[in-house]
Amino acid sequence: MIDPKDRETAVVVGVITKNVTIKKAKTHLDELARLADTAGAEVIEYIIQKRDRFNSTSLLGSGKLLEVAEYVKTHDVDLVIFDEDLTGSQVKKIESIVPCKVIDRSGLILDIFARNAQTAESKRQVEVAQLEYILPRLTRAWTHLCRQVGGIGTRGPGETQLEVDRRLIRKRITELKKRLKKSASIKQRQHDRRHTSFHAALVGYTNVGKSSLMNLLTHSQIKTEDRLFVTLDATTRKLNLGLHSNAVLSDTVGFIRKLPHKLIESFKSTLGVVSESSIILHIIDIHEQDFADQMEVTAKVLSELDTSDIPRITIFNKIDLIERERLAMMKSKFPDALFISVHKKHGIETLNKRIEKFYSNHVKKHISASAKPATKGW
Repeated sequence: MIDPKDRETAVVVGVITKNVTIKKAKTHLDELARLADTAGAEVIEYIIQKRDRFNSTSLLGSGKLLEVAEYVKTHDVDLVIFDEDLTGSQVKKIESIVPCKVIDRSGLILDIFARNAQTAESKRQVEVAQLEYILPRLTRAWTHLCRQVGGIGTRGPGETQLEVDRRLIRKRITELKKRLKKSASIKQRQHDRRHTSFHAALVGYTNVGKSSLMNLLTHSQIKTEDRLFVTLDATTRKLNLGLHSNAVLSDTVGFIRKLPHKLIESFKSTLGVVSESSIILHIIDIHEQDFADQMEVTAKVLSELDTSDIPRITIFNKIDLIERERLAMMKSKFPDALFISVHKKHGIETLNKRIEKFYSNHVKKHISASAKPATKGW
């Protein structure tokens, strides 16, 4: 937890284009503010501009950018966070007018991931994503790397310092990816050895209650907080489905709108527990007004992980926080879904029975497969 006196003050900035309503833009900035809070910043103002399209040089129009600069000066703001991704030249342009640090949504998410990474593998995954994010954004203001890696042979003939730095970053990315590939290979061999076991994976938008449900189903005490991206590394525990059950449950990193693609790529080995699972438990926070958008984000990431053939259970959590009329409407709209409250422990028995049904089918399938005689080749 960050000491309140060490928290930076921040302004979040969004642009409303033709396909975005004011309400949706406000929702997006609310989420950005929560991300900022997780990273250790206190958001003191929202600034929104309505435009037909983004300004290619600074995202905002020149007048609105001056307004941001004036607010920053007047209120001694430490940080301006844009909800859209910025190019290196856009950051340079904005910082020439706005007298404070400027970052975008992806940079903020990467910072949070870097703070929360615990294992060597997740730290490597985050570093790869950060370096790939930095590479196209290098400018002359970059603090070069030769001081860190230094020595003879780091500068090629005729190369500028910026070119050297780019080359060093690419080299570091290659080294990290080799290590991650080796880790993935070990994980795959481990998976192959236990391919007959039943493996359930919890997925969903960040902060919907996956870790809390994991604790309830597996009688564990995994860390839970009302903050985004507390869980980065896949956590696996035994799932109690009977006396001799061979079942496990994995909790995974939460998804979020505009999750940097490079981050998804880097975390594919961690998210491999999803693509290799026997069943996917998709958790949704029914209390969130934009839960439909969150469902869409999760579905998009799952499609990138090639999970279309894996059966799923759709689970709406936090039903204790909504009215009965809305719950009845949701049950009518999603007749195959389960509706639970982890906090109140409502619907957990029904969920267990649904998982046990899939487990039973899984066991029968593998018994049938092992009973088939091996075919002889000629």
